[in-house]
Amino acid sequence: MPSCCPIEPTRPGRPRSAEADAAILEATRASLVDLGWSKLTMGDVAARAGVAKTTLYRRWAGKNELVVDAVAVLFDELELPDLGSLAADVEAVVLQFADLLERPETKTALMAVVAESTRDEALRNRIRHSIVARQKHLVLLGRERAQRRGELPTEPDAVVAARTADLIFDVIAGAVVHRTLVSAEPVDTDWARRFTVLLLCGLGTAAAEHRPGA
Repeated sequence: MPSCCPIEPTRPGRPRSAEADAAILEATRASLVDLGWSKLTMGDVAARAGVAKTTLYRRWAGKNELVVDAVAVLFDELELPDLGSLAADVEAVVLQFADLLERPETKTALMAVVAESTRDEALRNRIRHSIVARQKHLVLLGRERAQRRGELPTEPDAVVAARTADLIFDVIAGAVVHRTLVSAEPVDTDWARRFTVLLLCGLGTAAAEHRPGA
């Protein structure tokens, strides 16, 4: 999986410290929760992390890049369990994703970078690369498992398969983000199950499931 931090050219001197990187990213998330986007500064993050401000600037060009990477490592915690069926796998990852979004540091950081990205194309590109593209492997893994089980057909055309994976990711991520961060409604086991029925079986089946006597 790609590194959580931007790649720097090799240079002489002390090697980068994984512990320092983790402390910086944790301090960034804490600062966002306490201060909000507008008051967050690189100096505050450096002080919280116990490092020099120059250490931050050797790793990140500015606040935008730093916050995106601080969010990205949280999303790297998501895992797709192998529970024996596509429906069970989808329900489990939906609940994981919702739990992650409910954490104050995730919610604050994600909403901040998304809001800022509406005015910053470079920031949007970094979000796509560091967060969205890195998490699409969960869709690819789930689809591959389902195809091996015979639950989904294979797609020989690589272009079509990639477009399908993008659509699946957009539907799942969009629904869960909207439910938790926009509507501020819970994503519980019942919602995750009903969403999965809708995703896998379509509107007709989802509606029929809730008819009287169904």
